[in-house]
Amino acid sequence: MKWERPVATVFGLGRLPGAPGSWASLAALPPAWAIVWAGGPWALAGAAALVGIAGCRAAAAYERATGERDASAVVVDEVAGQWLVLATLPLDPLAYALGFAAFRLFDMAKPPPIGWIERKISGGPGVMADDVAAAACAAALLHLASWGLGDGVLF
Repeated sequence: MKWERPVATVFGLGRLPGAPGSWASLAALPPAWAIVWAGGPWALAGAAALVGIAGCRAAAAYERATGERDASAVVVDEVAGQWLVLATLPLDPLAYALGFAAFRLFDMAKPPPIGWIERKISGGPGVMADDVAAAACAAALLHLASWGLGDGVLF
């Protein structure tokens, strides 16, 4: 498990006290901004997919090594999920703040189908899948709210 543990814990962020998932999501914001600034939203979506693929393998290896299922120290899934939300939003501080808040809300509350996905899918793909679902729900909520409030109110 040479590279898997640092990737799974996002180089130790998963060991921070309190809410490691929130720390990882917060830490994901500056690199997301840089990726979008340099390459656009599709570059961020591609980076999220790569992190998701590596995260599946890293989370599975972490589970095998520790015996913990979906350990709180594994936060690579938060980075991938956060990036997926941000890939749908404009490069704007308010949009990023709302994207962070919406993603954390769905990731922590785990309303259906997110909670079902977390319970039913195991291993590395299960660790990643509920965050992908939380990202989809967060992005949908933000875009529906923006549309409902009128053009330019949110972003």
